[in-house]
Amino acid sequence: MLNPRVHLFVFRLLVCLTLTCAVPAAAVDYLDDAAYEVTGAEANVPDPIEPFNRAMFAFNDTLYIWVLDPVATGYSKVLPADIRGCIGNFFSNLAEPVRSVNCLLQGRFRDSGLALTRFAINSVCGVFGLADPASKEFKIAPVRASLGETLGVWGLGDGFYLVVPFMGPSTLRDFTGDVVDSIARSSYAPWNDDFTTSATVYGSNSINRVSLHLGEYEEMKKLSFDPYIAFRNGYFQLREKKRDHLE
Repeated sequence: MLNPRVHLFVFRLLVCLTLTCAVPAAAVDYLDDAAYEVTGAEANVPDPIEPFNRAMFAFNDTLYIWVLDPVATGYSKVLPADIRGCIGNFFSNLAEPVRSVNCLLQGRFRDSGLALTRFAINSVCGVFGLADPASKEFKIAPVRASLGETLGVWGLGDGFYLVVPFMGPSTLRDFTGDVVDSIARSSYAPWNDDFTTSATVYGSNSINRVSLHLGEYEEMKKLSFDPYIAFRNGYFQLREKKRDHLE
């Protein structure tokens, strides 16, 4: 029998990441022909395993339609949006130390300090991060940073485009960074040593995240003649927008 820690690692690999396969609808206009054009970012990232990626895209699509969406829909009817938002705030706040470290590794020293400041304020004044007084009261905007971005700053290329089961669009570099970031976040979580509790907590977080974006995935699919291409382009467009926002 596998060691419980091996089970825990595998579970976090699949669940602790982002289970929401869709790009936020407001981020990319799928009625615009530009959404289907090859962007500069995408042109530099090959897709040599497209048959595999398309199969994983189909798997994620089936999972979303038959499992995640129905469960998240029922979940949303039980818990009001405000409470689900608080749960999302809690997990976002939990990731602030990891964002701070990535900012530091990228040479963004001010942002690193801001991420830690947000963590301190929201943990104390926001009741363990359930609220976000750092943004609302202290006007400290959230800081974006991930290990994938850090590796990019260090000069490491994307590798190739990759659709990850349960996670969605990514690249080899970004997926590797997400796994490490996820393990780092889990290392200081209070439920870290108990597999059952970890599975429940992270699974609930994933369902909560999906419940906050119900309908967006279906809308994007309706607006695209080839969802695989549209989501691939959308992933790179959204990533470029995030990068430009930081510069």
